[in-house]
Amino acid sequence: SSPVMASCIAVWLSPIEDRFGVPGPILTAVWGAESSYGAVQGDMDVIRSLATLAAAGRRRDWAESQIWAALRMISTGAAVREQMKGSWAGAMGQTQMIPESYLANAVDGDGDGRRDIWGSPADALASAANLLQHYGWRRGGGWAREVLTPAGFDFSVTEGAMQTASAWALDGVRAASGSDWSETDANAPAQLIAPAGSTGPLFLVLPNHFVIRKYNNSTSYALAVGLLADRISGAATLTVAWPVEPPMTAQDRVGAQQALITLGFNPGQPDGVIGMNTRSAVRAWQKARGLPADGYLTADLSHRLQSEAAAIAPATPASATGN
Repeated sequence: SSPVMASCIAVWLSPIEDRFGVPGPILTAVWGAESSYGAVQGDMDVIRSLATLAAAGRRRDWAESQIWAALRMISTGAAVREQMKGSWAGAMGQTQMIPESYLANAVDGDGDGRRDIWGSPADALASAANLLQHYGWRRGGGWAREVLTPAGFDFSVTEGAMQTASAWALDGVRAASGSDWSETDANAPAQLIAPAGSTGPLFLVLPNHFVIRKYNNSTSYALAVGLLADRISGAATLTVAWPVEPPMTAQDRVGAQQALITLGFNPGQPDGVIGMNTRSAVRAWQKARGLPADGYLTADLSHRLQSEAAAIAPATPASATGN
């Protein structure tokens, strides 16, 4: 950004950070991830989008509650009908808030008496900060630390129990940077995650990581926001690079889930969504096969699962094929 814009952002963020305790780089990263710093806010009619979601059925109760919240925004003068533009899921403005979140958390950040998350970066950033504070942001705390593990580490503990950094250190887990932990983070419960498997970067995620996920309940989203915030604040790049690998097809994902079921490991419904249940099943299979049990599914691993399942599947009787 230009020096003038950078100066404006600093002016907006300083009082917001003081008031809500959420670091400016985190708020800037949310702003960038949600709307490319206000440039891409969505142009879909929010009420129509929510009505479509309600009619689709799967999220009917949630969508209907958001419609009522949107109508309250209009009836109370918080917004005019023409402003209600946003994403297909009903999120609006520079920091993409859904109507209920707007009513509960939007604040006036520039002192003009309005809560304009569409046109005012100060209002949008302050509203995001208020939402994160509401969900428990720990003032002075970080969001995660990249860590390294010793040879032979048991990766089945990933996405599992939370413990302090000193407790993790007893298992050989140490900060990749070699720097000390802050007092706040050293005493906070942390969970180990391996978002790209045991050969990729590893993180101890802190309570503030899970607060970011209240904004968007996705590990990938929280990592994107946190890592972008680190770069904005001038932190060094990761010690371990993200592995480069071919993308998984829908057939790879569903095939892996079906294979896990055949092999006696329960990933839940084979729907192609690689969530917690699938990762837990992959971990159990990996551990049973003496592999690093990181729960990370790749195309190669999917093919291995499917080959193993095919080897034990009963052969189709010749009469069933008409031969």
